[in-house]
Amino acid sequence: MTPVKKGSHLSRRNFIRNAALTGAGFFIIPRHVLGRGFIAPSDKLNIAGIGVGGKGSSDLAEFAKSPRVNIVALCDVDDRQAKDSVKRFPNAPYYRDFRVMLDKEKNNIDAVSVSTPDHTHAVATLAAMQLGKHVYTQKPLTHDIYEARILAQAAVKYKVVTQMGNQGASGEGVRRTKEMIDAGLIGKVTEAIAWTNRPVWPQGIPTPKGDFAVPSELDWNLWLGPAKDMAYNPAYLPFNWRGWWAFGTGALGDMACHVMDPIYRILPIDYPESAECSVATVWKEMWNDTQNPDSCPPASIIHLSYPRKDNKGKISVSWYDGGLLPERPAELLPEEAFGSWDGGVLFIGTKGKLLADCYGVNPRLLPTKLMKEKTMPPETIKRVPEGHYIQWVNACIAGYGKGETSSPFEYAGPFTESILMGNLAIRSWLMKNPKLKGWDDKYLGRKKLLWDAKNMKVTNFDEANQFVRREYREGWKLEL
Repeated sequence: MTPVKKGSHLSRRNFIRNAALTGAGFFIIPRHVLGRGFIAPSDKLNIAGIGVGGKGSSDLAEFAKSPRVNIVALCDVDDRQAKDSVKRFPNAPYYRDFRVMLDKEKNNIDAVSVSTPDHTHAVATLAAMQLGKHVYTQKPLTHDIYEARILAQAAVKYKVVTQMGNQGASGEGVRRTKEMIDAGLIGKVTEAIAWTNRPVWPQGIPTPKGDFAVPSELDWNLWLGPAKDMAYNPAYLPFNWRGWWAFGTGALGDMACHVMDPIYRILPIDYPESAECSVATVWKEMWNDTQNPDSCPPASIIHLSYPRKDNKGKISVSWYDGGLLPERPAELLPEEAFGSWDGGVLFIGTKGKLLADCYGVNPRLLPTKLMKEKTMPPETIKRVPEGHYIQWVNACIAGYGKGETSSPFEYAGPFTESILMGNLAIRSWLMKNPKLKGWDDKYLGRKKLLWDAKNMKVTNFDEANQFVRREYREGWKLEL
């Protein structure tokens, strides 16, 4: 399957416009007749939410700030989580199964916001796209590398407006960082390092056990979606699913789309050619075969190697999480902050270094005194004063190919693949082979993975390929 490089269905809104222009009995009312500030119904975007509790609730609230938005349908598998959104949007019908909602409301929906746990991002997103609906999907775009490739291709095939929910992609910081690097202030970048304080949920722990009744407000079967069948346990939800491979993508999946976006957006890189890692283990687990392979590790270090797209060498990208940090640059004064509390990114070039906080905020040259001594480049990149959410809304209303989003799936898909390559290395590190015993078993996956991006395949350790594309439960599929 060919990689997607970064870089039509008739909507309800366009149908109304066309019908008004051509159909008997329809007419256009001039805006000045409607009154100053009035937005015609045909110029509003009807959004449905899939996963409307937690982050989904705040996502819908952000969209609803625009007078050009109607929230017209809600879907969640857990009534407890959905209650705030149901109260906020009382006129929107409420569903538990997104497939039922999309079928019944398809003529009333223009766009869909997907804020489910990671393991159902892809199936919900693709289902909406196949109906010609624009989609905003929370980060990480998908749970698996294969899913990211599919969604990037789907955005082109179905010609819908897309946006991944990494809000920093629309921020001032990443644009200013790019202007500074493009101006040559630190020379040719050869290395980039990123880090986060995540996880802030349990990881590296034993699989929960116990016999628990499923709450009446929860449809556990729908919550599992395409994930493997397993018994309900309250340890997984509503938030701690992030630390379990069956549902989440760990600290890397949660935060790298924020912290590493400046790296992937600015540098001339596409798909990595290799990945390697080391992970923290619980002490007693070191002497008990290996850490629990069902749970993401409590901390990890990942190294990715990218060939430059101009074929002029390679760029090394490293990631630290779980409280692990890279060495402070010598140019950073002892009392100066090394990034922000939740993470940061360091660019290392042939002529200097640039440090930015999480989301690319507050880029500064090192030593920081250079910010006053150097001439800063002018603003050359278009800013997004309306913000990440409303940018997508406006692009949807403008129509595919007419509006602009900061993190369309054509960009977010390959970016997500790069991030998930790190998890591929981690899961290989954690795996165990029942045919091996003792120390050989412990070191089974602790090697550098060589990656064939075109074919989405690890070429030197076939056992790792099981994590590229997981098996879905019966009744679930992902097909273009």
